[in-house]
Amino acid sequence: MYQLLKPLLFQFDPENVHYFVTRNLQRFNRFPGGPALSKAIWGSSDKRLERVVFGLKFKNPVGLAAGFDKNAELISEMGNLGFGFVEVGTVTPLPQPGNDKPRMFRLPADGALINRMGFNNHGVDIAAERIAAYRKSLKPGQQALIVGGNIGKNKVTPNEDAVNDYIKCFDRLFDVVDYFVVNVSSPNTPGLRELQEKEPLMHILNTLQQRNSKNGISRPILLKIAPDLTNEQLNDIADIVKQTGIAGIIATNTTISREGLTSAHKGETGGLSGRPLTKRSTEVISYLHRVSGGSFPIIGVGGIHSAEDAVEKLNAGASLVQLYTGFIYEGPGLIGRINKRILQR
Repeated sequence: MYQLLKPLLFQFDPENVHYFVTRNLQRFNRFPGGPALSKAIWGSSDKRLERVVFGLKFKNPVGLAAGFDKNAELISEMGNLGFGFVEVGTVTPLPQPGNDKPRMFRLPADGALINRMGFNNHGVDIAAERIAAYRKSLKPGQQALIVGGNIGKNKVTPNEDAVNDYIKCFDRLFDVVDYFVVNVSSPNTPGLRELQEKEPLMHILNTLQQRNSKNGISRPILLKIAPDLTNEQLNDIADIVKQTGIAGIIATNTTISREGLTSAHKGETGGLSGRPLTKRSTEVISYLHRVSGGSFPIIGVGGIHSAEDAVEKLNAGASLVQLYTGFIYEGPGLIGRINKRILQR
């Protein structure tokens, strides 16, 4: 069904299509029987797919990457489509509109997207309220979907004060999310990637770890990294994980590379995602898994457009995978195909 609609949807602005599709998905799930029908068509409940990673039990290893549900509006809907977990955000302390439009571009010939959204979101307070409302909506005995909170800094916050933005998001979301992701790797907030350098990154992560306890509870903290890092920088990342004691890595974010692109929008600024990232993200996963001796979990994301793409990342050392651009190009059926292929491993 999705593949029949996709040619029509792809005629329109991708950001507008995103909101059109998600609004109608919300409407469908409000109809009596809508959630049950969605689960029957797309869902997967095989116990063999369950995974325990950084102390959390995931229904299946296929998650929705950050950026799709920036404002925690689609948690139930994504669960009904078969995702095993959802990562909301990136959220910032204060609401911000993001960069000027147009700011998202399809590259169909390359199976890719370029976005320069700029952390547009409603702010951490709204996200926290919506995640809490999702949890309250669950029926007795119903298993909650694992929800991650991807946190960043506001555009107007200077890098020397960035840690305070991460603290604000961390404290506000602590009671409602299952894990955190520190995002210092988006190319769309000026200066943000400078925080990937060892000294500022250690400061942010150590500060959050020092706050990572409330009533005897701590949350796994992960770091999302760019695919454009050198092996020397990846060595630093592995060392940072060890020194700070964070739970793991998400590899990778979007790339600033434009190598091999053929589509009309290849010259647009922003982060590139999709098929051109498939090989590089897997290389980063494999390298980190090897140099760390598999000492920390990795969530693999970047260019997963098929079940085989996902399995390659798992074989390279990923414990879980996430979808975004592949989900847009291939539709919700991709989730089930990946889970089916995982069962055949």
